[in-house]
Amino acid sequence: MLATVGANFEIVTNTWKNHFLAALAERKVVFEFNQDYFSIVLLTGHKIAINLVDTVNSFLPEELIEIQNSEIKKGVKLIHLWEDVWLTKRDKVIFRLNSLRGLNQTLHGRKTIIHKIDKPTANKFLNENHLQGAVNSRYKYGLYYLDELVAVATFSALRKMNHSEDYKSIELIRFAVLGGFSITGGLSKLLKHLKTLLHPDDIMTYADCDWSSGDAYIKLGFEQVATLQPQYFVLNEDRSRKLIKQGLENREGVVFNTGSLKFILTF
Repeated sequence: MLATVGANFEIVTNTWKNHFLAALAERKVVFEFNQDYFSIVLLTGHKIAINLVDTVNSFLPEELIEIQNSEIKKGVKLIHLWEDVWLTKRDKVIFRLNSLRGLNQTLHGRKTIIHKIDKPTANKFLNENHLQGAVNSRYKYGLYYLDELVAVATFSALRKMNHSEDYKSIELIRFAVLGGFSITGGLSKLLKHLKTLLHPDDIMTYADCDWSSGDAYIKLGFEQVATLQPQYFVLNEDRSRKLIKQGLENREGVVFNTGSLKFILTF
């Protein structure tokens, strides 16, 4: 079933998908919608596709990975947008899609100032601007533009690695920019600041395969070193995800991602 912007969205039986398509139409986004085995939204002129995934489904992670890889070969970036993510993080999803479409207002990193920030400040910003929200971290830094916090990066503690003597690694846990903005050189500036302060031998991080192939990290000199397997989650009453750390006995009420990519920037 194929629909384009301006079509009657009642032809889509799933309410949350209706709402997503309507949100695109309200913002005058030109797209095509193909609902077959998958529910694919193609953003016309941007080589971006969005696979709308119900929380109750019969898909296997391998199927979602396969269609993503198939689209990459066509030069199309395919995102897996899950029902629970849309229902709980609509504004952040729209901001992320606008960023991918090149609609953000651009700031230059050289015009920003770095400040160390506290946990409440970092958590508030990340929960408002990062799709995965805030998690525990050791170091927290913010970029300020005209006294306004416009980006946040959080890092782990330094970790000694066994493969070399006196070798220390640190993890970039979260990086987020204020919704509606892009900061040219912002992350690079934060990483250089961290390197100067703490002198790690490398910085490692992960990219969520549902949304990213890590292109931004590669441009900064990171190297992909591993592909991590999909993870499974149960949904809490508020639709927040809780990671299943042990064996998966059955899939009822369970959602998953398509894994993640591990990157390392070596100094």
